[in-house]
Amino acid sequence: MGMYEDGGAGFGAARRGLWVEEPAERWRMPDPVRSSAVRAVLIVAVTLTEATITFFLTLTGSWLAFPMALGAIAGTVVATWGVLDVLITRQTWNQRYGVVSQPSSTARARRRERRQARREVRSGAAGAAGRIRQQQVGQGGRRSPWSPPVGDRRYQASSGRG
Repeated sequence: MGMYEDGGAGFGAARRGLWVEEPAERWRMPDPVRSSAVRAVLIVAVTLTEATITFFLTLTGSWLAFPMALGAIAGTVVATWGVLDVLITRQTWNQRYGVVSQPSSTARARRRERRQARREVRSGAAGAAGRIRQQQVGQGGRRSPWSPPVGDRRYQASSGRG
């Protein structure tokens, strides 16, 4: 029996394919950050390779050891720049385009409790002072011919938050 055979389950039995899509555990990095990270990894790999070759050339006493050492020092500076570029690009991306924020269940429960408390305070104050009329009054004491849509928040009075 071969490695990918289904063990005699029958000719028409469902088989698991070789390639199965699984959901990603993390979000994909934004394109500028990913390209910066790839660039940094390549630069660091070349620098480490160059440093290793420099070490072995130094052990053998080759004349190439000194020029390669200078190149390895320059490569270290460039590799440091590459890694910092990844960090700066990532931070810039997060500041410009925001971070996906998913509050935890405890934060959600606390917000729900605060909203409930505010509603109770408002309903108690509104019952004592009376409700503000929702109808708009035009000139001459008549109702305005246009009334804002009920579900549209753009036409409601602002609560003072931006």
